Amino acid sequence: MPKPTKGPRLGGGPAHERLLLANLAVALFTHKSIETTETKAKRLRPLAERLVTFGKRGDLHARRRVLGILRNKDATHELFTVIAPQVEQREGGYTRITKTRFRKGDNASMAQIELVLEPVNPKPKSAKKTAAAAGAAAAPVAKPVAAVVADEVVEVVEDVVVDAPVDEAEVVEAEVVESVDAEETDASPNADAGSEAASDAAPEGDDK
Repeated sequence: MPKPTKGPRLGGGPAHERLLLANLAVALFTHKSIETTETKAKRLRPLAERLVTFGKRGDLHARRRVLGILRNKDATHELFTVIAPQVEQREGGYTRITKTRFRKGDNASMAQIELVLEPVNPKPKSAKKTAAAAGAAAAPVAKPVAAVVADEVVEVVEDVVVDAPVDEAEVVEAEVVESVDAEETDASPNADAGSEAASDAAPEGDDK
């Protein structure tokens, strides 16, 4: 016979071992706690926890996988509908093994394997973590570095725009335009006065 890869072999062969572990898992899921030898309990634990993980997944594929291993519809239904919701918040460690006694006939070490269905209690936070969290909440919120840099860039751009040198050509052109406008304004009253004088002098010539 080939040497088993994990722990001692149970039963006469690999097929017998699979059926034996499947029957133990059915009894465990049905009664939530069973007593068996310590060797069988240790071999049952990884299989039972793997099946509980399938039960927590809860989809059709997982249900078919479990049913293919257990070959018991009642135990599969109990696992998916009753056990899986109770261990939903638990991350692992779904079984507990407790040594009980030595069997009377062959003095084999007996153990009780049971499902851990107690609700998960969150661990209390330490005083250091609580103080650190309070200090972080009370600390003022610093302005992001990107925002500070952006504000400084805006201020520099504004200073550059205000202090920018004025083009001399534009200043000269503006002065020329203003002087031309002023000359036109001064010349217009003289033209009006000349036209009024001519109109006054015309009637006198007719009388002569």
